[in-house]
Amino acid sequence: MFYYTAYPTGFQRLAVLEALIKKHPCLGEPQTSFSGMYGWQQRLTYKMANYRSKMKRRQVPCPELDVNSMKGKPPGERNPAKNCKRPKRAEVNYLPPHPSGETTNSLEMERQELLNEVKKRNNNKVIQEKMCKTSMRRLEVVSGTQAAEDFTERWPALFCADGITEEFRRITTISLEQSFMSKLDAYTPKLLALMKAKGGELGTKLRPFLVKLSQNQSIGMRREAVIRSLILYLGEKGEELFEDCQGDNRSDATEHVLKIMVVHDAAEEDPVDVSIILEGREVLHGCGNAAKACALLMGLIYALNLAYPQTLRYTFEVFQKLFLELDGMKLSPKVQALKSKLLT
Repeated sequence: MFYYTAYPTGFQRLAVLEALIKKHPCLGEPQTSFSGMYGWQQRLTYKMANYRSKMKRRQVPCPELDVNSMKGKPPGERNPAKNCKRPKRAEVNYLPPHPSGETTNSLEMERQELLNEVKKRNNNKVIQEKMCKTSMRRLEVVSGTQAAEDFTERWPALFCADGITEEFRRITTISLEQSFMSKLDAYTPKLLALMKAKGGELGTKLRPFLVKLSQNQSIGMRREAVIRSLILYLGEKGEELFEDCQGDNRSDATEHVLKIMVVHDAAEEDPVDVSIILEGREVLHGCGNAAKACALLMGLIYALNLAYPQTLRYTFEVFQKLFLELDGMKLSPKVQALKSKLLT
């Protein structure tokens, strides 16, 4: 268990117990007993806690333990349970150790070489190889010592579509854009049926998007209309995520913390440019369409360990748990109700 994560969740412990009892039925407890599976879960919880303590006493290098050690916390916050940095969104490689034979100094040299490799053309293979080696990047992200502006200067290879996709694959082991788009397309017929059935004020707000979807639009425009209508269906506001602009009349990026800027042209239906704004800075442009920008934004949130905007918490929960199928067992009541309707 410790090989995969130092802080397993309840679902992960339960999965281990089911596999253990299936392999050794004699260890199973009678379901009619008072404790049932609860007793084994408690034992595993205590064993993992004791093993973490033993690792710390022996000073065995483990980034996931080091970042949560009380020595690394400010003097007023040296409490084992306070500000504990653990995977919260089904990250598989939340904080991986250094590659075998590598040290902090050798990885810093790799980072310096990476800055030169980024300036070369058609050099994606070398860049991705060095990005895979530089595990120190995740420590900087999880510990939260770098501002977004400084981070873009230290790791420019991360802030492109290929870099975000590969980083998301390293963290979660799944394909970002393929998983997102395939589930979005699969749920689209059911989503349209749910939205057409809505009446009242919400139905009035949804009608322009349904009209767009009934027209012969490009696949990018259809996906964008589905996502915008989904945001409204969840009771949230599309302008919290999308900033629509006309031509050169773009809004000031410094006014936004986390936004997708969609630039329209009166002569064309498809947007002429789609970019992602993070902490007042345009970190990625040329996304192609708004749906792809949503997928890349999810990748950036995972890559930089960012929190979801509170005003869009249900939208990003759907992105993560329904479209990307990460940690889909634990849903809020609103998203659980939506999932039940989509699967019926």
